[in-house]
Amino acid sequence: MSNPYELLGVSKTATADEIKKAYRKLARKLHPDVNPDKQSADKFKAVTSAYELLSNPEKRQQYDSGLIDGEGNPTPFGGGYSGGYGNSNGYSRQGYSTHNINPEDLASMFGGAFHGGNQSGFGGFDFSDLFGMGSGHTSRTRTPQGQDVSYNLTIPFDLSVTGGETTLALSNGKRLKVKIPAGVTTDSTLRLKGQGESIGTGKKGDALIRLTVQESNQYTRSGNDVLITLPISLKEAVLGSKITVPTPYGAVRMNVPPYADTRKTMRLKGKGVKDKGDLLVTLNIVLPTQKNEVLTNFIESWNEPYQNLRPE
Repeated sequence: MSNPYELLGVSKTATADEIKKAYRKLARKLHPDVNPDKQSADKFKAVTSAYELLSNPEKRQQYDSGLIDGEGNPTPFGGGYSGGYGNSNGYSRQGYSTHNINPEDLASMFGGAFHGGNQSGFGGFDFSDLFGMGSGHTSRTRTPQGQDVSYNLTIPFDLSVTGGETTLALSNGKRLKVKIPAGVTTDSTLRLKGQGESIGTGKKGDALIRLTVQESNQYTRSGNDVLITLPISLKEAVLGSKITVPTPYGAVRMNVPPYADTRKTMRLKGKGVKDKGDLLVTLNIVLPTQKNEVLTNFIESWNEPYQNLRPE
C-alpha cells in the first residue's frame, strides 16, 4: 500500500507549502518530457496522486485518520465500506473520480498550462493515459496555451505624454502596431493578447512589452505634469510679450506679463499628460551674449530704487 508522505519525501507534519515544494521538485525531475521512459511516467503518476491527496485538507485528514488508504480508497474503518470499496464520497477501487490538482501549479512548473482529458499539453505526452482517464472518462478539456514572450521597447518622451501608436518587431519577424497609453513611464509593461508563442493548434500566449521612455532635452515629468524651463530676453521680461512655447502636442503662444521675474512659473492647461496634466513653464531671463553699449549706458544711468536686492 503506497504511503503518500513517503512518496513525496515529507514528514506527516509537513505544511501545505512543504508538500507543494516537494511535489514540484519531483514533478520536474520525473516529468515525461524530461524522462520519457515508462518507469518515470509511473513514478510521476504516483507522486501526482500522492500530492492530489495531501493537497486536499479533507482527504489528508481522512488518510491520517485511517478512513482512506494512500490511493484514496476507503478502508474497512471508513464509512460506506461495502467490499467493492465504493462509497458516497465518490471514491472507487480505481482511485479518484475527479482530479483536483490546480492547473496553475503545473503551469508554473512547466512553463505552460496543464490540461487533462485527451489533449497533449506537453510535448505530445498524453496525460489522459497518465491519470487513467480513458475515452470513457468524462472530462472537461482545455486548449493548451503557449508561453508569453517578453520584449523591450524604447519610446520617445513625447509619445509617453500624448499616447499614440508605434511599431514593434516581433521574434517571428512580424512588425506589430502597439498602442501606447498616455502617461506610461519607464518599466511600464503592456500585454498584447495572443502575440506570444503557441503549442500546436492551441491558444497563443501573450507578448509582454517592457517600456523605456527616452529622456527629453526639453521636458521633465512631475506626476502628470510636464515641466519646461524657457529662456526670455530682458526686454520681454520687462515689457511683457507673447512668446512661442514648445509642447509635446506642438508649439503654442503664451503671454508673458510685464516685469516677469526669473523662476516665475506659468501653467498651460491640458498640455501635460493627455487628459490628466498641464505644462508648467518656468521663465529664465537671459542677458545678451555680446556687449551692448546702449544697454550698458542705460544701466549706468538708471537710478534703481532697490539698491540692495540681497539680504545681508
